[in-house]
Amino acid sequence: MSLLKRLSEKNAVAPSVKTDVEQIIEKKETKKTKDYGLRNLLHKHLITEIKKQLIEANDEEMEKFIEQEAMKFLSEEGERLTFEAKKELVTSVMNELIGFGPITPLLNDTSVSEIMVNGPNQIYVEQRGKLQLSDYTFRDDEHVLQVIEKIVAPLGRRIDESSPMVDARLPDGSRVNAIIAPLSLDGPTITIRKFPNKRLQIEDLIGFGTLTTEMAQFLDACVKARLNIFISGGTGSGKTTLLNVLSGFIPQDERIVTIEDAAELQLSQEHVIRLETKPPNIEGKGAISIRELVKNSLRMRPDRIVIGEIRSGEALDMLQAMNTGHDGSLATGHSNSPRDMLARLETMVLMAGLEFPIRAIRSQVASAIDLIVQQSRLKDGSRKITHITEVVGMEGETITLQDIFVYQQDSITKDGKVVGRFTPTGIRPMCASKLENHGIELPSEWFGERW
Repeated sequence: MSLLKRLSEKNAVAPSVKTDVEQIIEKKETKKTKDYGLRNLLHKHLITEIKKQLIEANDEEMEKFIEQEAMKFLSEEGERLTFEAKKELVTSVMNELIGFGPITPLLNDTSVSEIMVNGPNQIYVEQRGKLQLSDYTFRDDEHVLQVIEKIVAPLGRRIDESSPMVDARLPDGSRVNAIIAPLSLDGPTITIRKFPNKRLQIEDLIGFGTLTTEMAQFLDACVKARLNIFISGGTGSGKTTLLNVLSGFIPQDERIVTIEDAAELQLSQEHVIRLETKPPNIEGKGAISIRELVKNSLRMRPDRIVIGEIRSGEALDMLQAMNTGHDGSLATGHSNSPRDMLARLETMVLMAGLEFPIRAIRSQVASAIDLIVQQSRLKDGSRKITHITEVVGMEGETITLQDIFVYQQDSITKDGKVVGRFTPTGIRPMCASKLENHGIELPSEWFGERW
């Protein structure tokens, strides 16, 4: 037999022969399809039963009802399944009905601080400061879209091809960003910054090593003395958490107005008015920006204005508010250092669309902001306040800064942990006299030699 003929016969037989690996994959895919089919049948059955019995119950009662009905259904339809498989299926369907699908267990896991859905087949989490791939997945793009819709619909927001990006929040205050096709090429993407179940106090941050007791006492004094404080830092550095903690130092008898893109702040005071931006409607109209809310807040007789994050032209309105009697205001912004924050503020003021000389802008910034608190996320995932810096004033064309407290990194251990220390610079802050006018005296040992 010729070589050509032997090759032809070999190729003719090959397609009908399946390797062991191919057979295993095929069995897994068949099982997966059957499981999804049974899950869909169970899902439809439970929705029918819920509608039929007109249950108006809380989550706990609903959870109990779903578990009972699901196990009853599976005792008839899912005879081939083990008890553990049935429980897993019931949990999965319960997460769909009263939770947020596959990410529900991650939302309930207190050790997870951030959830990143990169399409249906990839869900990353940040756990104890480290990124890692989770074992959870969605069925397909449509499944991810259903969860996004479940998140944004109660807030009156929408996401579709004409508006493929949305910012929202979960009932517990966790921040959500979603982006879909045509902007996201690898499937619908969800990023969730989880909000802690327990409102963090300054003692918690001290325990985490974010700052020292002395730094906490100084910040407490500055808030009570109505200094204008700007918190700066990178993404995920803990700016909003620190803003929430510092807001807790505001006295109970003051009227506070908070302004955010998606309401996250959980202030403990009673007299708080919370304002949130509004996206455009389906015609692209009706959007309300942070800048408009800042302008409106000045007519609401606030004692304090707390702005979640400054990103653009609202910087001008914030500076004007701080310069016109609204002392004690707090805000956050993205930057890598206190000096960089000043440069970014200049840029954001120019984004307001008005032609201001740079010197005029810098003069506004220098007179409005008293303190910049720089927070950073280090390589080991820990979050530290690296600078507490005072804005002293102007020298010629330059804004003068002086550090009050700094974090000095000494080394990195073999397991990647950053070793460092917080130190006061020994410089007595210019704001000390303002603190004394409010009956607050700073310990003299803070301003002697460096520790």
